[in-house]
Amino acid sequence: MEEINPWKTLESEIKYDNNWIKLTEHQVLNPSGGKGIYGEVHFKNLAIGILPLDDEYNTWLVGQYRYPLKAYSWEIPEGGGPLDEDPIDSARRELLEETGMSAKNWVEIQRMHLSNSVSDELSIIYIATDLIQGIAMPEETEQLVVKKIHFEEVYQMVLDGEITDSMSVAAILKAKLMMLNGEI
Repeated sequence: MEEINPWKTLESEIKYDNNWIKLTEHQVLNPSGGKGIYGEVHFKNLAIGILPLDDEYNTWLVGQYRYPLKAYSWEIPEGGGPLDEDPIDSARRELLEETGMSAKNWVEIQRMHLSNSVSDELSIIYIATDLIQGIAMPEETEQLVVKKIHFEEVYQMVLDGEITDSMSVAAILKAKLMMLNGEI
């Protein structure tokens, strides 16, 4: 089947716009020709995730309360990166802010869309190695707990459903596959 757009946009209206997101409501004809609406969330930053790994296969998780979920979440270090900035620079900044660490080696392991039925948010995930510990500098909106944990325990947390953040799950599963294939 050809990769053509079966949707027809009749009219669009911006319903909400701030420094991070823009919400647009589209009046559409759906693929079968019926009229409807489609809400689209445009993200003004990249989603950046970092899986730091030391020589003993320890990693660091960041715990924080996530307002939209109304729940506490354990995640890999994550944050936003301006669209006009090199994503690796955003990754370096986020790792330092959240854990106080810097890394000599970086490997991009995954690009993914986080919720492509309603959003255009692109995520880029890295593994950072050859780590150097410094001092964390979280943003004022972040109340973080950072814990060092062995990768196998983190992997089990994903399997047990204790880690549900999509970038974290993808990073950990991809890293496990890379380990099994001798890539890291």
